[in-house]
Amino acid sequence: MNVLEPPRSEAPTSDGAFAAWLADRAGRLLLRVRAEHGHDDPAALKRAGDRASHQLLRDELARCRSADAVLSEEDDGARQVWATGTAGSPPDRLGADRVWIIDPLDGTREFSEPGRTDWAVHVALWQRNAPTEHRLVAGAIALPAQGRTLGTDTPPPRPTTVSGRTIRLAASRSRPPVFLSELADEVGAELVPMGSAGAKIAAVVRGEVDAYVHAGGQYEWDSAAPVAVATATGLHASRIDGSALRYNEADPRLPDLVVCRPELAAPLLAALRQHRVLTPATATAAG
Repeated sequence: MNVLEPPRSEAPTSDGAFAAWLADRAGRLLLRVRAEHGHDDPAALKRAGDRASHQLLRDELARCRSADAVLSEEDDGARQVWATGTAGSPPDRLGADRVWIIDPLDGTREFSEPGRTDWAVHVALWQRNAPTEHRLVAGAIALPAQGRTLGTDTPPPRPTTVSGRTIRLAASRSRPPVFLSELADEVGAELVPMGSAGAKIAAVVRGEVDAYVHAGGQYEWDSAAPVAVATATGLHASRIDGSALRYNEADPRLPDLVVCRPELAAPLLAALRQHRVLTPATATAAG
């Protein structure tokens, strides 16, 4: 066990509580890594955080959910697209009934910057026989520097609609897409910059912003846990063309999404169609 790792405690039996417990443990470890390394060498801090959180999550999943498969951003070959004719054996997750989809450190850049709190740990469970289209049955977003973890075991109440207020859209602080400014103008919204897809969707869940629209490229681990929490809260989540988000696919790229209060889904999707924002064919990075 890593000397920085929080003391091990009894893991919850229910999947929802386990996801929150696991994300929280990894988050507390990341806080210790951040304090231990400091911010003088951001690249080294990023590597240390990714490595430590990934190892803790992998070890605990092997200890507590050994029969389940795992898809982690930090796994070798995680980004590989599997198709008929692909050389080698497909990953176990494609034949599994239960798959944990994890992002050990979402918002790595923000993690490496002193004072920033917009970075997260994502833990989600995909289940083959789940009744929803995304098939996410449990999930949690840990926001360690904010001292909170949001989970499907006790989902937050849906944010209250405030009539007459300007709509707020979460936007990438480093790479806001051009279409987002045009979309904000179309629907009369203001952009709220922040890092980490998990932090952005958590801000929608908590009512700090009203929507998150992304079309710049992501993978399944960037959104699985946040979407599980958002939909458990009663929020809308889909791709930008309105189609369903699907996880544990042979192609792990899931490059675009909309998460918002339900009453905003129709006008936002209509504006996206009007501006001809296309679903990207490839993914490049999390936003």
